[in-house]
Amino acid sequence: MVTLHSHATRLGVLDIGSNTVHMLIVDAAPGARPEPEASTKSTIRLMQYLKDDGSIKKAGTEALLSAVEKAMKLAEEYEITQLLVLATSALREAPNGGKILRKIEEAIGQPVTVLSGVDEARLTFLAARRWYGWDAGRLLVIDIGGGSLEVAMGSDEDPTVALSVPAGAGRVTREFLPESGVADDDDLEAARKNIRKILEPMVKSFPKSKHPMHAVGTSKTIRSLARLAGAVMRQPGRVDTSIMTIDQLEDWLPRLAAIAPDQRAALPGVTPERTYQIVGGGLVIDEIMKALDVKEIEICPWALREGAILRWLDQFGRTRLGF
Repeated sequence: MVTLHSHATRLGVLDIGSNTVHMLIVDAAPGARPEPEASTKSTIRLMQYLKDDGSIKKAGTEALLSAVEKAMKLAEEYEITQLLVLATSALREAPNGGKILRKIEEAIGQPVTVLSGVDEARLTFLAARRWYGWDAGRLLVIDIGGGSLEVAMGSDEDPTVALSVPAGAGRVTREFLPESGVADDDDLEAARKNIRKILEPMVKSFPKSKHPMHAVGTSKTIRSLARLAGAVMRQPGRVDTSIMTIDQLEDWLPRLAAIAPDQRAALPGVTPERTYQIVGGGLVIDEIMKALDVKEIEICPWALREGAILRWLDQFGRTRLGF
């Protein structure tokens, strides 16, 4: 008889996004669920620190470095043995992003992997595929961050189509909605027109002949909207999940836009760090659902960080157990 021992790695994933800096720590092992052992998150909203040329202000750099320092303290406390550091759209696109990345690398003592939008889409798609399994068929995954929107579709673990456009919730809010955060119907329609222009290349690149069998959404913005506007679906033997239809979303958006941002936190599912940009994110999700003829989306609890863990395990986590 052969006893198979699981070789777990105390793995930390530091996700430096446009909205948050998030450290997720897991005991990662081949074949195991990437369940969190610990996590910490700092809200920074880098979009509010952008200059006219897209570079990040000094205050934004300081907020970013402070959040990274906080995340690394948790990593030290839990004595991680492997660290993955990922940066997404805000640092990828900022003219001074390279300079800021070097400061972050000095602080953590290792290189930062700057993901392209397509990389983000592929890793998020992998996480959703593992969560739903093969019987989900052709899967469409919609993921929105602060700076960009990613959409991917396919029938395997690697998507056939993976696309990204600069239509994140924070970016759309900053560029197309009133500074007060409150918007009327005319404001919303003007924002929609601008969003449709940004989405146009993505929509044109999408295969018209293949419709998804299962459409899912990831990210905190989509989860918040689904909790507010959608419904919980309970299935025996499975984790409860949320479903949001396009009609439910469109019913809520004008009402949500009419509420002052500081009052939105009283609504179910709307966290304080999302109050200002949740309308912008909702408009983007609504427009991409309409453009791709998606009537409803299910909310997937796994996203980019879980995808990065699963990819790392596939590449480096195999044990010496034969196959």
